[in-house]
Amino acid sequence: MYFRTKRTGKYEYAQIVTSFRDSGKVKQEVLLTLGRLDAMKSSGQFDQLIRSGVRFCERLAVLDAGDRGESGAARIERIGPDLVFGRLWRELGFEKILRGLLEDRRYEFDVERAIYLTVLHRLFVSGSDRQAELWRQDYRIEGVGDLELHHLYRAMAFLGSALGDEAQEGKTPFTPRCVKDLVEERWFDQRRDLFAEVDVVFFDTTSIYFEGEGGETIGRRGHSKDHRPDLKQMVVAMVLDKTGRPICCEMWPGNTTDVTTLIPIVNRLRRCFGVNQICIVADRGMISRKTIAELEKPDTAWKYILGVRMRRQKEVREEVLGRRGTYEVVHPKGKSFKDPSPLKVKEVWQEQRRYIVCLNEDQRKKDAADRQAILAGLKDQLKQGDKSLVGNRGYRRYLACEGEGRFVVDKNKVRDEARFDGKWVLRTNMDLAAAQVALTYKRLWMVEDIFRTMKSILDSRPIYHKCDETIRGHVFCSFLAVALRRELEERLEAKGDALEWKDIVRDVNDLLEAHTVFSGKSFAIRSQLKGCVHSVLQAVGVAVPQTVRAIH
Repeated sequence: MYFRTKRTGKYEYAQIVTSFRDSGKVKQEVLLTLGRLDAMKSSGQFDQLIRSGVRFCERLAVLDAGDRGESGAARIERIGPDLVFGRLWRELGFEKILRGLLEDRRYEFDVERAIYLTVLHRLFVSGSDRQAELWRQDYRIEGVGDLELHHLYRAMAFLGSALGDEAQEGKTPFTPRCVKDLVEERWFDQRRDLFAEVDVVFFDTTSIYFEGEGGETIGRRGHSKDHRPDLKQMVVAMVLDKTGRPICCEMWPGNTTDVTTLIPIVNRLRRCFGVNQICIVADRGMISRKTIAELEKPDTAWKYILGVRMRRQKEVREEVLGRRGTYEVVHPKGKSFKDPSPLKVKEVWQEQRRYIVCLNEDQRKKDAADRQAILAGLKDQLKQGDKSLVGNRGYRRYLACEGEGRFVVDKNKVRDEARFDGKWVLRTNMDLAAAQVALTYKRLWMVEDIFRTMKSILDSRPIYHKCDETIRGHVFCSFLAVALRRELEERLEAKGDALEWKDIVRDVNDLLEAHTVFSGKSFAIRSQLKGCVHSVLQAVGVAVPQTVRAIH
């Protein structure tokens, strides 16, 4: 049904017309002729007619009330974050898992909602839990309206609280089993069918420092990967599957050495996750004779691909790297920056031990050029005096004492150092081809990227909490945030959308809804969809909110 004008003589007449089909043809029927259009306009009758009908159409009533000055001040809410990540939170099962663990608990506030709020805050703004309480006031997030700061602290303590003595089987030597362990294990168990063919997991560690004491037991001084040896720290370990999805994390005292961490992780995967046959991929800091012996025990026989410290291990330095052989080209030198880095591999057996020597020709040239620049600077410094050079690590590796406290460039050290240019060495007991071993190891960057996310984008550091429980809960919320982020990225990749994380955060955060009152009725008006918001909503299966909707 619609308005139509019809000219008769020198005048136009307004009509109300309806369309219908008759024998497959579209026909019109005039329901009413209202009168001469010019006369109705000049007398204002047309406006009165339309306005009279507007009250039956809620969307047009908004515009009409605005024109007549009958609208109230608008209240703005950001709706994008909860729309997107609230759906992922439920679909990944975190809400169900947490509520299941809370069934026998008697809290006077919604702990699951407090954890979700903290995780959502990490994804978009980060910072302390104190900031999360203030941040949520501008957002529409279901079920968080009554939460206060102390609720967030107690929710963190719940996640990090130790389980009873009867549930401590499978704990690592460095920390007790906690509620967060149950969350990880139940999450893994509900998607176990996805892991039916998983044959690789990636493992690495990093450190996060404290401004204060760092809890009762976690805060310790150790090797700082943040270059803050003056502060106490904790060690965070992460396990990812071959797609880069987090499986679990561990939080240990800051003086825990990397070489002692791999076996406890392997044991937890076996005992608590029920994973019995899998290949561990880890960086060179994890390798030791004891670690290898544990992995190769007959009753476990775990597969592994481990990086090797080339300079520290005599067998690798003198035997493996010195062995002649032909390299197999995995990736030739690319023609553009989008092409994979050049890669060659060579298999070397030393008794029953299998090594893979990997070579990047571009990196070899860069290492050689860097060394020449260092030597040029070193020679200039030697002319001015050599005492201060000993404390410079870059210079010291090329110096030799000539007697009477005089230092000179050691040509043998320079020649030996050149043997390492562009190379890295792997040790494995896998039957995979050498090229596949190298490519699998290169994917370890996913773990490093996760840690950069936790420490930079999510900004989990520095940590100010004073209790072990709240510290563990604080860091675990970053783990949950990483899981949500990775799930969104996977769904976008499946759609063929390659989006930058900063663009996703900005555009989703800018999806707004204005709440106001028109003629005594409440309405919500959505902002326009900017940037990649539509792609993100499609990826998570969320319908685009109505532009204008009545609130009843």
